[in-house]
Amino acid sequence: MRKSGGVRLSFIPPLLPTLAGKPPEGDGWIHEMKFDGYRSQIVIDDQGVRIFTRSGLDWTTKYRELAKAAGELKVESVIVDGEIVMLNAAGHSDFRELRKAITRRPHHLYFMAFDLMHLNGRDLRDMPLGDRRDMLQAMIPPGARIQFSKALLGDAKSIFHLIDQAGLEGIVSKRKDSVYRSGSSTAWLKTKAFAVDEYDVLGVEREHGKPAFAIMAERGTGRFVGLAVIALNREMRERLWQRVQEHSGPPPKGVKRAATQWVKPGLVGRVKHMRGEEGLRHATLKDFRDESV
Repeated sequence: MRKSGGVRLSFIPPLLPTLAGKPPEGDGWIHEMKFDGYRSQIVIDDQGVRIFTRSGLDWTTKYRELAKAAGELKVESVIVDGEIVMLNAAGHSDFRELRKAITRRPHHLYFMAFDLMHLNGRDLRDMPLGDRRDMLQAMIPPGARIQFSKALLGDAKSIFHLIDQAGLEGIVSKRKDSVYRSGSSTAWLKTKAFAVDEYDVLGVEREHGKPAFAIMAERGTGRFVGLAVIALNREMRERLWQRVQEHSGPPPKGVKRAATQWVKPGLVGRVKHMRGEEGLRHATLKDFRDESV
């Protein structure tokens, strides 16, 4: 049994990065890959290992294999911040496969550790990030299910360009000298890459004095995924309004929206949106085509 002075450690609400339009420049930042997984926290004390979700739910039983791996760390007590991921064949985090793996293949999960808040009876949150990460890296053995999230080398602009070209979600930039404070913080900035994908158009939402939105669904399933601001030129907008009016249809089952004109199937939209989100976020409709003609 571990000896940590009998202190029962508690979940610490996480530090949350602020969304940025571009990564910060300068030597005062480190840049890490933004993982497409579940933000989580490992807590170890003399009572054993627990793994918490971002909101503080105890999901140790769901992550038994990771809890077992964490129990092999050579520490008396610790609180580690990180992300639970499922890696694909290319070694990149895959959110869709992650949800399946939690119940079907828990032995395929990894915990990507990126910060250390407590170690062997000492609260480290007032220590600079760079020092906390040095201590974290030193305690994690290579090749295990618990892995250290290494900093990406190079300048911020080049790093983000490579991440974007690789089709990954984005990067998180952190001030090297920052302390750890729960809640939203500008000491950590996340810069997310965008993707362009096709979705079925369910309808159009138009209200006077407000931006117009297209109601989007996953192709072929009718599953609502979110809204996309209609960013079309005047000619294309008119063609869209005409198509919607001429082929109006009933609202999809289970989807209720005010001020929406629904359209029959066949309208497909090209949407630019943030990568790594379960639904559409910061999405714009760039183009559309009619497959019903």
